[in-house]
Order: sequence, then structure tokens, then C-alpha cells
Amino acid sequence: MRALSRGLTPLLLLLPGGAWLVVFFAVPMAFMFLISLQQGTFDTGYRLTWNLGIYPEVIGEYWDLYVRSTGFALAATLLTLLVGYPVAYTIAFRGGRLKNALLLVVVLPFFVSFVIRTLSWRMILADNGMVFGSLKDLGILEPNFHFLATPAAVIFGLTYNFLPFMILPLYVAIEKIDRRLIEAANDLYASRAQAFWRVTFMLSLPGVVAGSLLTFIPAVGDFITAEVIGAGNPQVFMVGNIIQRKFLDALDYPSAAALSFVLVAAVMLLVAVYTRIVGTDRLTS
Repeated sequence: MRALSRGLTPLLLLLPGGAWLVVFFAVPMAFMFLISLQQGTFDTGYRLTWNLGIYPEVIGEYWDLYVRSTGFALAATLLTLLVGYPVAYTIAFRGGRLKNALLLVVVLPFFVSFVIRTLSWRMILADNGMVFGSLKDLGILEPNFHFLATPAAVIFGLTYNFLPFMILPLYVAIEKIDRRLIEAANDLYASRAQAFWRVTFMLSLPGVVAGSLLTFIPAVGDFITAEVIGAGNPQVFMVGNIIQRKFLDALDYPSAAALSFVLVAAVMLLVAVYTRIVGTDRLTS
């Protein structure tokens, strides 16, 4: 009896999380899949016709947007790692009594709406804004220099908006590292670079993996950054922008649902491949 209860305990503990995933992920995904197989118009109504041809149609038409969204999200993830790792390292190892204050600074942007923060950067980075306008007045930049509505601007916006999602997991992973291991590496004549790469970085890989997933997944589906900082330029639109327009403007629910379903499926596949390559133990070790 005790062995039976010991075997049921993990299942009971998984039940709330499993129920949450079923109700708020699996069921909506199933509804979205069924909507994608409908045909009709908003005026005449939609009916389920099992139109599987919608999938090759939307993939063929918007393949470039999927590639662009993935490229933007990967670039932003890499930049957040390059920027966030030194920040997390400094807070964990050098923060001292200021750790809590520094962590508050990291999460402080979340106190302001995502949209408001993005709109603020649009004004700051405008052609004649406080940054580029001043540089143009000083003669450092050409008068026709343009940054908004470019791929670099969208990647910058994604990097800024999702940077805390990288810093926080990195901080947790680095904070857990036993510093005696680093001292042991130094005692064994490892250089600072070798000690960092072979000890600190390798032991912080769980944070790198978790942070990259928490950054990439929301970034690839983001549409606000490309809409606001992209200044409505279709050349920098991500797939989320097309989904938003089809749902709210064109009222083409089947196409929007198909695009969304393909995006979710593609992200899940990429995450599965990534975790298989790096190993799921990197998330828990």
C-alpha cells in the first residue's frame, strides 16, 4: 500500500500543472486547429470543411515571414545573452549588499506597459529624436541617416524588451555556483579565461538554456515591436503582424488560425530539437 501511494504521489503533484496545460493550451490549440479548417467569410459565416489545403497555402505565401521572425528572434536571443551575461555575472559575484537593488533595476521595466516602453523607444530613436537628431546636429551622422523601420531597429527593440528574461535565469544559475570550484581551477594554474569558460560558464549553462528559451519563444511571436519600432514598414514585419492583421483587420479567421498553428508547431519543434541537442538536464542541473 505504501509503495502504491509512493507511486501515485508524483502523478497527483503533476495533476494541477497537467490540468492547466490541457485547459489553457491543448484545448485552445484544438479550437484553433478546427478554426483553421473552416471556409467562408465573416459576413456569410464560417463552416467546418476540413480544408487542409490552407496550410500549404499560408506556408507558401508567408514562408519568408517565418524565416524573418526566426532570424530576428535568434539575433535578439544572442544579443540578450551577450549583454545579459556580464550583468548577471556582476550582480551574482560583485553585487554584494546591492544585489536586491540591482535586481530591482533589472525588473523595473516590467512596471511600465510593454507598449508604452516600445513607443518611448520609437520617439527616442526617431530620425530627429534626442539620439540621432543630436548626432546629426553634431555632424557625426549624415542628415539622411535612418534607423527606424529597419531590421536592426526591430532586433534592438526585441533585445531591449526581452533582456530581463535572459538576465534573471542567468543570475539564478551563476548565483548557485560554488566559488571554491573557481578557486580550485586557479590553483591548478588555469588562466582567468580558462577558469571562466571551463567552470563558470559550463556551470551556468542551465541559466543560458532557460534564458534563451524564455527569450526566443516570446520574441519569435512578437508583433508590437515590429509594428511600433518598424514604423509600419512591411519589409520588417514579423509573422505576428500578419496574424494580427488577419484576425482584426481582414477578419480572415481560418488563415490567421492556420498561421498561428504553424508558428506554435514550428516553435515547439525548434525547442524540442534545441533541448535534445543541449540536453534537458541543462534545465535542472
